[in-house]
Amino acid sequence: MLELLLNDPVAWGSILGIFVVIAICAYYVYLFVHNVNEDA
Repeated sequence: MLELLLNDPVAWGSILGIFVVIAICAYYVYLFVHNVNEDA
C-alpha cells in the first residue's frame, strides 16, 4: 500500500496540497499568537 502511494503522482499532489494548507494555517496561528503577545 505504501509503495503504491509513493509511486502515484496524484497521491503526492494530494499530500503536498494538504501540507501547504497545514503550513498556511500554522503560519496564521503563529502570527495571531505573536500579535497577541506583543499587545499584552
